[in-house]
Amino acid sequence: MNKKYKIGEFSKLCRVTVKTLRHYEELGLLTPAEVDEWTGYRYYTLDQTQKLNRILHLKRLGLSLEEICDIFERGEDRPNLETIRQKMAVCINELTRLQQQLNELQSLEEFSENRMNMKQTFEIKSIASRIVASHRQVIKTYNDFGELCVGVIGPEMMRLGCTCPEPQYCYSIEHDKEHKDTNIDVEYCEAVGEMHEDTDIVKFYEAPAIPKALCYGHYGPYTTFSESMTKVLAYIQEQGLQIVGYPRFSYIDGPWNKENESEWLTEIQVPVQ
Repeated sequence: MNKKYKIGEFSKLCRVTVKTLRHYEELGLLTPAEVDEWTGYRYYTLDQTQKLNRILHLKRLGLSLEEICDIFERGEDRPNLETIRQKMAVCINELTRLQQQLNELQSLEEFSENRMNMKQTFEIKSIASRIVASHRQVIKTYNDFGELCVGVIGPEMMRLGCTCPEPQYCYSIEHDKEHKDTNIDVEYCEAVGEMHEDTDIVKFYEAPAIPKALCYGHYGPYTTFSESMTKVLAYIQEQGLQIVGYPRFSYIDGPWNKENESEWLTEIQVPVQ
């Protein structure tokens, strides 16, 4: 049976706000799989993540929701080459404001040429319990996350004399009941060798083990997590797995050691059974 998720749960898994999902429903872009006639609760299935991710991808490329509707009405799922080149010309004319959008269009062009050679790798493994130094805070956007780790949490851990034994392990968990683009309640955890006294900045506890986690390596900036989450959710659906906890985002390579965003590596770890 295809499990149904409440709109808030689906929002958190797909990293899209409830407000956005309701707007897409109003436009007929993405309607719930089921609406309870008595409660009005909306339910979605993992099958719908593919279409949602396509909408988000096309929107990032600068297409309006009306243009996206037209693409779907033609039975297509991506713009034609002429449209791609027109959007690239717009980016060049407005380089400062649209540089990030231009990069994504170039990535789409490269993806279209090489997609047949791409291989997806998934791994199911257990994650041991670890003592962690934890800092939880509401951040405005993920653009503030790196400075929080490097400028606040790191110095406090050094002041306390924390050690980080091998294998090193740091990750974040979002505690909001639905995905948010701003004012994100995020907890950063880094494995340490021993407990210390809690401070106003970091707390210490033993993070529970994950007996069975589906793991997938995400390469690229943190703003494109939704694309990798779509692949993970599709694999979960194909394998008949069930999600039993919030995903962890384990940071392996990032801005602290890689200048090129394409080399940033984050392992998405989803508890399953």
